[in-house]
Amino acid sequence: MDISVIIPVFNEEKSLSILYDRLIDVVTSFTQDYEFIFVNDGSKDASLSVIKELSTKNQSVKYIDFSRNFGHQFAVFAGLENAQGDAIIIIDADLQDPPELIRELYAKWKNGYDVVYAQREERKGESWHKLFTAKLFYKLINKLSDTAIPLDTGDFRIISKKIKDIIISMPERNKFLRGQIAWTGFNQTSVLYNRDVRYAGKTSYSYSKMFAFAFDGVASFSNIPLRLATYLGFLVSFISFLVILYTLYQKYARHNVVQGWSSLMVSILFVGGVQLICLGIIGEYLGRIMDNVKNRPLYIVKETNIYQQKN
Repeated sequence: MDISVIIPVFNEEKSLSILYDRLIDVVTSFTQDYEFIFVNDGSKDASLSVIKELSTKNQSVKYIDFSRNFGHQFAVFAGLENAQGDAIIIIDADLQDPPELIRELYAKWKNGYDVVYAQREERKGESWHKLFTAKLFYKLINKLSDTAIPLDTGDFRIISKKIKDIIISMPERNKFLRGQIAWTGFNQTSVLYNRDVRYAGKTSYSYSKMFAFAFDGVASFSNIPLRLATYLGFLVSFISFLVILYTLYQKYARHNVVQGWSSLMVSILFVGGVQLICLGIIGEYLGRIMDNVKNRPLYIVKETNIYQQKN
């Protein structure tokens, strides 16, 4: 297999046929040995029906249907586990990332690069706070982590089979694929492009999901939050020690009893808040350890045609 295209899908029934037509035009212009792997991540609309219809027209269209919504990263990972191509392309189904860019990605891969990621020059239709938080996230994770993740990149990219095999072998359950791919090293480069607005529907990525995704990225590639919790504990302890000395000085040297119920309560609440924050950070890391110890499957496949086509 020359090339595999992985398309995670969640409620994208209106854009799937158009995406398929554009992918066919692009991919068949440089190879006839390809496969499209649609991963239906628990869609509530008719996305699966559209995908099945496409698979009846083209034997190169494969699909994996999850039993429920497991998340975008697991959908991509499922596609990676089943991809047969020497080169693997990851692209979302919302048509914000132009399929026509695949030609340029493929050409650079042919020149010897193991990873060619699409880097956004412009993001149409994005609010200022979405753009601001995205840039803040990449700057933050690059400050906290030893692994540099290119700014303004998503999962739209092409990777070699060698990179895919390394990613699949990684045992952690909290997947942050763009960070894992950057961590592998090898020859990596970028292609600049302008990201379009969504063709139809609304994004399913709420701010709470974005925050959880960002925390997954930080926790997966950095122990600095744990170290900061330690430093914060020492700082608060030092301040508390100074307050104790001041209190003893007022009482025994100046014979003044320190008045102020408010200041006492503020101190207690401040120290208690710091302790809860530190415990929360530790709990997040412990939760990730517990998830790995459970060793549950990353996703459950309800239906697929991949094995049928192999037989």
